[in-house]
Amino acid sequence: MPSPALRRALTDPGEPPLRPLPDEVSALLEKLSAPPRLAAHLRAVHDVAHSLAAWMEKRHPEAGFDREATLFGAAVHDIGKTIHREELSGPGSAHEQAGYELLVSQGIEVNRARFARTHAAWNAEVGVEDLLVSVADKVWKAKRVTDLEQLLVDRLTVASGQPSWEVFLALDDLLDRIAADADGRLAFQASHPVDG
Repeated sequence: MPSPALRRALTDPGEPPLRPLPDEVSALLEKLSAPPRLAAHLRAVHDVAHSLAAWMEKRHPEAGFDREATLFGAAVHDIGKTIHREELSGPGSAHEQAGYELLVSQGIEVNRARFARTHAAWNAEVGVEDLLVSVADKVWKAKRVTDLEQLLVDRLTVASGQPSWEVFLALDDLLDRIAADADGRLAFQASHPVDG
């Protein structure tokens, strides 16, 4: 039985309203007795990933990204913090490999578990889905990372054949709109306890 605090983090609508996590992920967080703050964080990033995915489908259908993988990745990217709880309120990267191993041990396919590792270690070899999860994990709190965003622009420029500046401006506009709601998402996360 999940704690009342975890249940609240998974079901509280939030302001602005946040989409719920996929049932599979909510059930896994309950099984692992995840910290409520982690569940709240995953909801915020997952919600932003929905906005990014909708934009991709509308503006860059030629990119051929996997929407469901992107959303799943956003929903589980920090799951290793169920093991490395100290990284909920402090720096650290031990949760990345631990999260990948945890997901695989729970029967999640390697290709879906990879987001626990790639969300913070993006590079030229990762897929568009991984870049989208990484961007969502930054912009949910209005953090902009130029090198990361440029990797995504480069991928979309190649896929679309559009000028790089045009892709950049459209993405920049989207990220500015998403970042405008960061205070609400930060307040939602902060309203849920680290322990509970």
